[in-house]
Amino acid sequence: MKKLKSDTEVIRQIFQHIDAGTTDLGESDWKEPVENYTSEKRFDAELNLLKCLPVAFAPSAALLDEGSYIARPVAGVPIIVVRDKSKQLRAFRNACRHRGKTLVEGEGKTSVFQCRYHGWTYGIDGSLQYVPHEAGFPGLDHGCHGLMPIHGVIEQGGLVYVCIEEPFDQGALGNMPQIIKDDQKIFDSSEYSQAFNWKLNIEATMEGYHIKPTHEKTFYPYGYDNLNIVETFGLNSRITFPFRRIEDLRNIAEEKRDITGKVTYVYSVFPNCTVAFLSNHISVVISEPVSPTETQYFSYRLGQFSGNETEEDIERMRRDARFVTETGLEEDNAVVAGIQDGLKSAANTHFIYGLYEKAIVHFLKNLTDLVNKAC
Repeated sequence: MKKLKSDTEVIRQIFQHIDAGTTDLGESDWKEPVENYTSEKRFDAELNLLKCLPVAFAPSAALLDEGSYIARPVAGVPIIVVRDKSKQLRAFRNACRHRGKTLVEGEGKTSVFQCRYHGWTYGIDGSLQYVPHEAGFPGLDHGCHGLMPIHGVIEQGGLVYVCIEEPFDQGALGNMPQIIKDDQKIFDSSEYSQAFNWKLNIEATMEGYHIKPTHEKTFYPYGYDNLNIVETFGLNSRITFPFRRIEDLRNIAEEKRDITGKVTYVYSVFPNCTVAFLSNHISVVISEPVSPTETQYFSYRLGQFSGNETEEDIERMRRDARFVTETGLEEDNAVVAGIQDGLKSAANTHFIYGLYEKAIVHFLKNLTDLVNKAC
């Protein structure tokens, strides 16, 4: 497993870049066909890939208790992930085995899943437990009519991953460190949709080349324009965005430096999950492709909870989350919507990604390679 830089090494390299007026560079540029953001054929190929890889589904913290579940689509397939009585996670296709109705929506906590059409009832282990007026189904084998499992569900590094079909590649899990620690708990979550391709917003999180033009009055006064540390590990990447207050560490001995609150670490978990370590909270966003021009987002905000938090501590986390959402996220969304709209102009056959966009090039190269293999 490739080892990520330590906080000490990151701080040292940031100071080198500040002093030299430089940033991390990629080895080559990349040209991506614009049809890959509009084509139904390409979109279907990407959905097929997402079905054949382990993909991030939610933070483990969203499914802590027995009976806790989340029901949502993955690559267009409605599924349920639930914590069973042995505290293991199980994942099923979200459909009754009688007439196929979805069983639940959203998230919650339950001891059974009951279909609201005819009342067929399943345990959280997926077993068929009750059929009303079962005499009308002579010879019904309960053992053959439990909920249909997907290929698998995995917990690693503080995230839950699901595999709809048998995977042909390890995906993000091939080189994944512990990202989210056990003491991180969810204090807020949301779901929303945007009218643009799923890749475009992910790309916006992978580079600091846009910080000053896009976030001139929000992020830029606190950070730097086009200054990042970019590390790739397996199919994934980590992009470091330093704050100007990192200068507070300049004259402190390396062994005494604390990077907390001095940088934002953004992990791009291949292919469609972003985990950002911000000043006072962690943001986990899953991008669920709906169509070539529509994406559904599942967002979780986590903080470090020891049990001694005051309301002021929690409000500090919420304030941090509101600032990021109401400024940077809205600004990125506006730019990305403009890209999607600009595609209608037919002005470009390709997008050009330069040396400053190393993480995006890494992402797109791997995505293209795996889409071709999956097809």
